[in-house]
Formats: sequence, C-alpha cells, structure tokens
Amino acid sequence: MRVLLALGGNAMTNADGRARPEDQIEAAQVAMAAVAGLLEHDHDVVITHGNGPQVGNLLVKNELAAGVVPPVPLDWCGAQTQATLGFVLMDALDRELAVRGIERRCAALVTRTLVDAADEGFTRPTKPIGRHLPEAEAKVLMDHGETWEDRGDKGWRRVVASPEPREILDAPAALALIEAGFVVVANGGGGIPHVRRPDGSLAGVEAVIDKDLGAALLARTTGADVLVIATDVPNAVIRWGEPDAEPLGRLGVEELRAHAADGHFASGSMGPKVDAVCRFVESTGGTGVITSLDQITAAVAGDAGTVVVPR
Repeated sequence: MRVLLALGGNAMTNADGRARPEDQIEAAQVAMAAVAGLLEHDHDVVITHGNGPQVGNLLVKNELAAGVVPPVPLDWCGAQTQATLGFVLMDALDRELAVRGIERRCAALVTRTLVDAADEGFTRPTKPIGRHLPEAEAKVLMDHGETWEDRGDKGWRRVVASPEPREILDAPAALALIEAGFVVVANGGGGIPHVRRPDGSLAGVEAVIDKDLGAALLARTTGADVLVIATDVPNAVIRWGEPDAEPLGRLGVEELRAHAADGHFASGSMGPKVDAVCRFVESTGGTGVITSLDQITAAVAGDAGTVVVPR
C-alpha cells in the first residue's frame, strides 16, 4: 500500500517540548524508525510534517531582531522549516535504513500549496501564532505590516490567516519522485501558502495552512491508500477526561463525523485530525488512521489506533 504519514510538529521536539537542534535530531530518529517499519512491510511511504515549534522559534528571532533587520514573512519561515526538517528526517531515515539493511532512497521537496486569495481569513485573520508581547514590542512588528491583537493581561499576540488548502502546486515533482522509488518528504507545515495573481503568476502570502488538512490533500493528490496522522496518543477518544472516556477503534466515517458534531474533539488538538481523516476517507474511499508513532505499523494493518473506513 501507499501510506501518507503525517508527523505533528511536536513529534520533532523532545518530551518537554524543547526544540533544540539535538532534540529535533533525536526525535526524528524515533519517527523514522516507524517509517522503516512500514518499509519493511513493503509499503510505499510519503512523509509530511508539522512545523509549529520550528516556525515559532523563527518568529522569536524575528521579534528580537526587528529593530535591526526586517522580519522575514511567514511563507519564508515555512520554506526554511521545510528544508531544515526535510534534511533532518532524511538523515535519520538513511541511518535507520542502513541499520536494517534496507536499500531505499529518500528526498525532501520544498512544496507550495495554493490557497484562494479571496479566502475570508485574509480580511479577518484569526489564527494566533507565536508568543505574547508587550504593546511596545508588538508595535515594532506592526510597523512592519503584521497584525497583532490585544489579549488583555497576557499582552499582544499576532494573528494571521489560515486559509483552506486547494492544490499542492508541486505535486507533479512529488509524484515523479515517488514513482521513481523515493521515500518523499513533502508539504511540511501544510505547504508554503501561495495565491495566483490575475496574470496567472504565483506569490507567497502571510498565512498558516492547517497541517492536517494539508496532509489530507497531499494524501489524495499522491494516491495514498492510507492516511496516518501520528500524534501523542494511541487513539482518538470520546468523552476525553471523563470517567467513561472511550478510545475509538475501527469505525465508519459517518460515525466519527457524528462524534465530532457532538463536540467530542477539541478544535485546537484532535478536531483538525478527525476532520482531515474524514475528508480523506470520504473523498477517496481509503482508510484514515489516528494513532501514536509506536503503533503505526499495527494501525496500518488495522490492528491498533483509531481506524476510519468508508462504512
């Protein structure tokens, strides 16, 4: 089977959330051991990843240096983190494959994603990113064209658009690499957001694409049979935190949609993952999986995790 594996940005940090280079390299090795396990079962694997902690680090550098050099825009931050995490993942996978005696090549692709220039998020940005700052420090960044909101006692926080991903612009390159036998790392952070100008040309924009929705689109575009969203828990759970909490195993997409409509999944955590796997299953008839890294191989076989099927 062809498996699209989506790693959360926090999967590239240590257990305490630190994202030092050495922490990210160590975390990548753990993630790529799971990928090697899939390759040992003769699956094709395409990898995508979040980049929230890594972009957050770049934003802090922007803030600290804003009085000296202009801050780089969000599309640049996305491209930089795609390239950095891409080579870290490739190095980790090469090491793991060498240990196991598996001969496969890997490639990382800096990937652009098309969004609609008319998306309402661009006129009413609501996605908070980065840390809170005092008003005086936020004003320096507002003078550079950024949008910040007063969040009361916490200070000011930047808000940006989070538009719907419409098309993986560099999908032909990803598909060519996949068909040539490469394990491909692509569309990190949901992709570098781009709009199409009236003259047909493309331009990067200040926005953040939801990484899980980006993963679902990449899975459909690359012809994946299974979309696996790796997170820090083995299953999606209904009635989370209550005495009768229930981990979800194998279920139909309509049942999972019903649980979502009942408000069981938080919008800032499990909600987007559930929406992404549902979209994938509904549009392709394939299988969607939500599980932890250590359960991936078993989950692809249908023996672990939350496994979502058409019926």
